[in-house]
Amino acid sequence: MMDINEPALDVGPWMSKNRQTFLLDLDGTLIDHFAAIHRAYVHTMRELGHPLPTLAQVRAAVGGGLETAIRRFVGEAELARAMKIYRSYWNATMLDDVVLLPGARELLEALQARGARLGVLTNKLGTSSRLICEHLGLSPLLGAVVGAQDTAWLKPQPELTAHILALLGAPADGALMIGDSPYDVDTGHNAGFPAWCVTTGTHNAGELRAAGADAIFDNLAGLREAIIG
Repeated sequence: MMDINEPALDVGPWMSKNRQTFLLDLDGTLIDHFAAIHRAYVHTMRELGHPLPTLAQVRAAVGGGLETAIRRFVGEAELARAMKIYRSYWNATMLDDVVLLPGARELLEALQARGARLGVLTNKLGTSSRLICEHLGLSPLLGAVVGAQDTAWLKPQPELTAHILALLGAPADGALMIGDSPYDVDTGHNAGFPAWCVTTGTHNAGELRAAGADAIFDNLAGLREAIIG
């Protein structure tokens, strides 16, 4: 395993593997959307009369899909109502305060220039994810954007990974998962390829190391350098 505390990477062995397919998580990896996400959770909990969650609590809850995350704040009896409140507010406000993380566009452009196949693989709602990628000008750089409710699966289920690879016309051999959470590590490993992570999202280097990340970087610029050289 490589991490941000080790010497600069020797990119020779990596490049010799000729990896040409890159699946990237969205929240915490390519974009910072936590201000909008936190605001939607606050609105939902206020409507339900629950204590308002902190940003830290929301960051700790997300990653496994909206239903899994909301379950951390409400009981099963309120889940359907909470989902309805959240989605209504989210649909009206999701493009507020969403920004690209530093180095995101540069990474995608550099990989595209290499002829790589690029796809976003996220547990964020697929329709929202595509709208956000279009809003931020990422769509021309991506061959596919797949998220929750596009299929019956979520990360880290290998069926979802197989689905996006089919859309990209790419085999699992030669692919790399790039993300910020244990869900992303498991996604890559369950599909039979490595997972590299950045600490710009929901988990720190120690947590990602414990999850089995194959490489850990403190930002996308360092990850880009390791791939491109």
